[in-house]
Amino acid sequence: MVMWDPSVSPIERHPKAAKKIMAAPPLILCGGFLLLIVIGTCLLKLPMATTTPIGWVHSLFTATSAVTVTGLVVQDTGTVFTTFGQVVIAVLIQCGGLGLMTFAVVTLVALGGRIGFLQRTVAIEAFNQTDASSIVSTAKSVLLFSFIVEAIGILILTVHWSETLGWKTSLFHGFFYTISAFNNAGFALSADSLVPYVADPVVNFTISGLFIIGGLGFSVWIDLMKNRRWARLSPYSKMMIIGTIVINLVALLTIYFIEYSNPNTLGPLSETGKWLASWFQAVTPRTAGFNTLAIDQLEDATTALMLLLMFIGGGSLSTASGIKVVTFMLLIFATYAYLRRDSEVNVFKREIPKDVISKALALTMISIGVTWLAIFGLLISEKHADFLDVVFEAVSALGTVGLSRGLTGNLSNTGEFIIIFLMFIGRLGPLTLAYFLASPRSKKVRYPKVKMTVG
Repeated sequence: MVMWDPSVSPIERHPKAAKKIMAAPPLILCGGFLLLIVIGTCLLKLPMATTTPIGWVHSLFTATSAVTVTGLVVQDTGTVFTTFGQVVIAVLIQCGGLGLMTFAVVTLVALGGRIGFLQRTVAIEAFNQTDASSIVSTAKSVLLFSFIVEAIGILILTVHWSETLGWKTSLFHGFFYTISAFNNAGFALSADSLVPYVADPVVNFTISGLFIIGGLGFSVWIDLMKNRRWARLSPYSKMMIIGTIVINLVALLTIYFIEYSNPNTLGPLSETGKWLASWFQAVTPRTAGFNTLAIDQLEDATTALMLLLMFIGGGSLSTASGIKVVTFMLLIFATYAYLRRDSEVNVFKREIPKDVISKALALTMISIGVTWLAIFGLLISEKHADFLDVVFEAVSALGTVGLSRGLTGNLSNTGEFIIIFLMFIGRLGPLTLAYFLASPRSKKVRYPKVKMTVG
């Protein structure tokens, strides 16, 4: 009798079958998102979706930005798109943020279907899990948790805005902004995003709370709900929580002191307003995309900090993108271990496998390479653009952040396609890479080792 071991992945359990579907999971994931983008593009091109007709390229750009939960826009969401068009954008954000595989797995189970080997393998990579037996429960937990958090966000924003906007408008705004914030999309119904609410504590903390919760990662929240004690949390959850707190606090203090006297940002605000604006701009680059200050008016030092924050991103199995917080921390720990001449990398009394470090390094290098190529391409296609604006746009697109210094609306068709490609890669690239890195190929031939001069 063969015992079932849920800790063994399907790829390890069925190596022959894994070879047959080597390209299937990445293709299925990419194909699913592409199909969603195509459907969204067609819906947004309908006359009922816009107040004035828009071109196919702009429709494609908007659909891609929504599905990849980026938030970059070439058309003002609040004025160009009708209520129908805005609802389409919100649905695309929700599907893209929570992930197609989440809906696919839950729907299949609800209809009484079974998840086969291929579908389970795809879901494992989409959820960044190693335990095949937990896929269904994880998918259900993700949906339930998401809907509860979003319901709370909609209620708070609706009540808060009801006095000034009326119940009908405030309910729709609460719905749209909650979906956009929780999924780290950054789409707004105003051309100046949330600048009018720069000193509004309810809007600041509700919106930032939503995208921090969504960007922290569902696996961390599931771990917290199951264990509820710091000592019982997994090393990953501990790293993610500590990393998020440290990065946010450092960014908050840095932005506060750099921008304190800037007459175009924090200067005119009250002391409370300064702290609120600093807090919001410190956490929003973590792929959220909203802003309460004019991004193009920030000091260059603040912009440089935001570039780093956008590149890092949020957590795995979350609505955020970027190289991820834990990836960034692992690289720091690995560098520290090397400088100390330690033979292994240890975190919370646990040794990190070398293949995990290699995966973090590979993901980071690929992200840097793709960003450089995109910047190079944009500098050729957008000759009128400022260098800093181009760099900011590229990093924002790859990190699916959605912040811009004003370049998005002035992009050429070539530039728009480059940004579309970056948004798509930024959302799906790490998942595809994870699949290939999770399927190591053994080599029968080994070569002699050689020392190489580095540095």
